[in-house]
Amino acid sequence: MDYIDLYQIHRCDAMTPIEETLEALDSLVRAGKVRYLGASSMAAWQFSKALYLAKEHNWHRFMAMQNHYNLIYREEEREMIPLCIDQGVAVIPWSPLARGFFAGNRRPAGDATVTMRAQTDDFAQKTYFHENDFEVAAAVEKVAHQRGVSPTQIACAWVLQAPGVTAPIVGATKIQQLHEIFASVDIKLSAEEIAAIEQPYRPNP
Repeated sequence: MDYIDLYQIHRCDAMTPIEETLEALDSLVRAGKVRYLGASSMAAWQFSKALYLAKEHNWHRFMAMQNHYNLIYREEEREMIPLCIDQGVAVIPWSPLARGFFAGNRRPAGDATVTMRAQTDDFAQKTYFHENDFEVAAAVEKVAHQRGVSPTQIACAWVLQAPGVTAPIVGATKIQQLHEIFASVDIKLSAEEIAAIEQPYRPNP
């Protein structure tokens, strides 16, 4: 490739001054090797500082934030997403489907599951298997049943309509899963449906 369209850094490097990171990224844009810069999961104050310093030094700023955001983890609504909206930064959430949690093969207390990933994904077990998470999943399943679509499609449609979201980053292991996710673009949730699937949410650490 002659250049990279979007160069995304992975999280915040606490061992390196942010000025050093920003200057290095700016040099890549000025050299024509990168068109746009993106950041990923960090505290809103860290991202705000990065945006401020880029402006102060006339460096190319971050244009996208890849953050953790889905129906089970909505803490980004407190500070990061409002910051991105205010600053005109695209929000491109990772794990919008909570690592397959809405696929219907997750069970409370680590009971038998359908996929190998569901059985071995330690991150998901620590992040998405709280009692309240299954209440959110049940609300999504109810709306999906009423619509005649899959819970995965409802969960993706919710992310797509969320304020500030430009495009979620989705993963799949089968072609069929991609077709299912793509179809969610055409699902427009009503205010009542959104309220129903958001209601069970409880704050996460």
